[in-house]
Amino acid sequence: MGRLNDLAAKGQAVWLDFVDRKFLAEGGLQKLVDEDGLTGVTSNPSIFEKAMGHGTAYDSALADYDRAHPDASTMARYEHLAIQDIQAAADTLRPVYDRLGGKDGYVSLEVSPYLANDTDGTIAEAAKLWGLVDRPDLMIKIPGTPAGTPAIAATIDAGINVNVTLLFSIEAYKAVALAYVAGLEARVARGEPIDRIASVASFFVSRIDTKIDDAIDARVKAGDAEAKALKAIKGKVAIANAKLAYAWYEEFIASDRWQALAAKGAMPQRLLWASTGTKNPDYPDTLYLDTLIGKDTVNTVPPKTMDAFRDHGTVAETLTADVEGARHVLAEAERLGLDLNGVTDALVEEGVASFSKAFDDLLGAIAAKHPETAN
Repeated sequence: MGRLNDLAAKGQAVWLDFVDRKFLAEGGLQKLVDEDGLTGVTSNPSIFEKAMGHGTAYDSALADYDRAHPDASTMARYEHLAIQDIQAAADTLRPVYDRLGGKDGYVSLEVSPYLANDTDGTIAEAAKLWGLVDRPDLMIKIPGTPAGTPAIAATIDAGINVNVTLLFSIEAYKAVALAYVAGLEARVARGEPIDRIASVASFFVSRIDTKIDDAIDARVKAGDAEAKALKAIKGKVAIANAKLAYAWYEEFIASDRWQALAAKGAMPQRLLWASTGTKNPDYPDTLYLDTLIGKDTVNTVPPKTMDAFRDHGTVAETLTADVEGARHVLAEAERLGLDLNGVTDALVEEGVASFSKAFDDLLGAIAAKHPETAN
């Protein structure tokens, strides 16, 4: 037992924000499950671009596929490789899923980032990937964009687990939480079961501080009259934002609307803290784990940050501590004109663009590996 295992006692699951064929084949994921109590895995286009676009680990599988499907599109070739990895990770986590009765043990696979503003396309892609992977412990990642939100409701309605990604604002989080509920309610209205449908809402953290801190630094450097107040909230806005999102979650699951679904076996949509690697070297490398520990939450952690927490993280129920202090931080951010809403809107757009660029690079790397060079 260690620090990562101890998080389970506080109600928080630890997921790995990484997937790679060599890592899976060499038993790296199984080791984390066995030794650290890991209960999930997330992927995204950036992770797959690093895994598939560099090195030779995927060349043999790609060559085999190309021999059998010489006319396959680059997208089909990518999906074949990604699905193999996701299936392998899901199979490793299946005992966790079974032991916990479907409450955890999930692997996430993202719909194409090109569909971030296409509701119908997202719904269709989610259903396609769900069928291709064919594992009950799969979650389909759908962005919490205005177009993605109705797709989330429809995908839950279809009985498909969903990991909502690219959430930065509390309002966007509320919208997707209600979309999850709407999907469950539609199933209940048809008399269909809801007790094995799971969802998480991936709320991004460190990127907010990066943006806000840069704005604070610029104003302090320029001699802003509010320099002292600005410096007082530096490095605190993202955590405060996350704490108030969780406070809303606690209020909502106590509501009559949610309790009616819970009575039929519904599982709450857990908040998942994403982008939890510390970007600022002046901050502790475990900052976004130490400060966001709470019941019915998930922290999806990059390998380097996981190693750091295992070594020197602090385990305490911090998520519900000093919520009024968090309210004060956000009130100060608003008073000081730091425009958190503008920042979170920009981060969604940047996130979609970043994943699209990674997908471009990924497909380009796969396209470059022609059958004759892969053999």
